[in-house]
Amino acid sequence: MKKISVIGSGTMGSGIAHTFAQHGYSVSMVDLKEEFLIKAIDIINTNLKRQVIKGLLTEEQKGQTLSNIAISTNLKESVGVADFIVEATSENLDSKLKLFGDLDQFAKPETILATNTSSLSITKIASSTNRPDKVIGMHFMNPVPVMQLVEIICGYSTSQESTETVVELVKKINKIPIKVNDYPGFIANRILMPMINEAIFSVYDNVAGVAEIDAIMRLGMAHPMGPLQLADFIGLDICLSILNVLYAGFGNPKYAPCPLLVNMVNAGQLGKKSGCGFYKYTSNSKELVVASQFST
Repeated sequence: MKKISVIGSGTMGSGIAHTFAQHGYSVSMVDLKEEFLIKAIDIINTNLKRQVIKGLLTEEQKGQTLSNIAISTNLKESVGVADFIVEATSENLDSKLKLFGDLDQFAKPETILATNTSSLSITKIASSTNRPDKVIGMHFMNPVPVMQLVEIICGYSTSQESTETVVELVKKINKIPIKVNDYPGFIANRILMPMINEAIFSVYDNVAGVAEIDAIMRLGMAHPMGPLQLADFIGLDICLSILNVLYAGFGNPKYAPCPLLVNMVNAGQLGKKSGCGFYKYTSNSKELVVASQFST
């Protein structure tokens, strides 16, 4: 595999493109609008500069990584020459089904189609193609260039050959592949999201404040950040979407999203990306300030 096509240029798509390009692959990053792609390249450039400052890359390696990335708004042209395709678009099943139908039509017959979905059914997504044996989940963690884990999710029809190919590919980009089966939330989010939801319920029930809950989990459980800060970082809308997938998939009330989370998403308070969630975020400060509605 030499040519990688990454569909989507958001946080995950740009991180995936960055990672493959840094390891010598020729990457085509595809999105609907050129402005999205230009913004993604700026973000990749900024992240590469940080790596240079930290001594993780040389200026020459930074330049080579950027030169390995091309951008395109032409899906058919990009995926038609790709040896491997990774989809990293929004967590919407209907749009993914439509996209994978197009990818199946445009891509070479032997090309594996991977999705970075964090919770949606690989088997369902594969059903929109004529190559379900070549459809697989490839769930990267955020931030992609830093985090080691890639959750490999095998759909009902994913072949052993496809799985082995993706596992080896993940190792070549210095990540650690861990295989799981295709059930709602897989493993990472099946365990993580109920914890985040319970932390939100703890705020909702006035058991403790936002800062206190996060401090307990950081100091007592050695988590690098508390669950409420992590929820803000992921995006409260994404957390809600994943919990809804778990609730619908298992029909178990333990996965029902907290009403506070629902209200915050409806109010547009989505966490870091909107500037406010459980904490307030400003471009000039890294200091965590609890949002006013949770302050005592």
